[in-house]
Amino acid sequence: MSMGAVAVHDLGPVLHLVLDLPERRNAINSELLLELDAALGAAGADDDVRCVVLRGAGPAFSAGADFEALSLSSGGPGRPFRELFLGCANACEQMTKPVVCQIHGACLGGALELALACDLRIASRDVRFALPEVKFGVIPDIGGSSRLPALIGLGRAKEMVMTGRTIGGAEAERIGLVNRIVAPEGLERATGQLVDELLACPPTAVGRAKRVLDASARPALAATLELEVAVQEYCLSQVPAETPSP
Repeated sequence: MSMGAVAVHDLGPVLHLVLDLPERRNAINSELLLELDAALGAAGADDDVRCVVLRGAGPAFSAGADFEALSLSSGGPGRPFRELFLGCANACEQMTKPVVCQIHGACLGGALELALACDLRIASRDVRFALPEVKFGVIPDIGGSSRLPALIGLGRAKEMVMTGRTIGGAEAERIGLVNRIVAPEGLERATGQLVDELLACPPTAVGRAKRVLDASARPALAATLELEVAVQEYCLSQVPAETPSP
């Protein structure tokens, strides 16, 4: 079933949510976020759904936030967009069932921040990851600055965020950014195998283990998410002075 920007595939205990704007490389805009938020909320409340798979249609998982939306993502009129975006990421993390992110092509900026809020990430070897915000005078503020250090370690997180560099699939697996890396042609089958492993375990135990592990890894998440907003608003106030002319 397609909602417009997000397609929903109900496979019994597994629900696939597909970013479905392939002609725009699944650039994340308000329409997509509203649909994704509704789909995640429904999945979290549906006892028949035991696992959610988040993936993208077309040549890439997602190129990140729509440029116009990104330019307004913190402060002023852009604050609702940021809150909606963060709400989708938080919904992935807060539901007591596993969320698997299947990634191919490119996973950049806000798309990677969304993937970081999922429980497990599986990617094709040809994938590219980056949090390039610093190159534009801002920071990752959809939870990326808060969630990445717990996943790959502080030093590696600083390198990715403070340089904005792009990394490939092999490096992403080596540093723990993704759980599994596979050949592009085997991505769907490998995702299915991972989902089957999750479904083989009692759902109550899986969901509660997720809750405890997340609390242990990020005990101050709410505070650091607020700090992201404050720092981003300061950065935005400095961008005109710091950004060189084209």
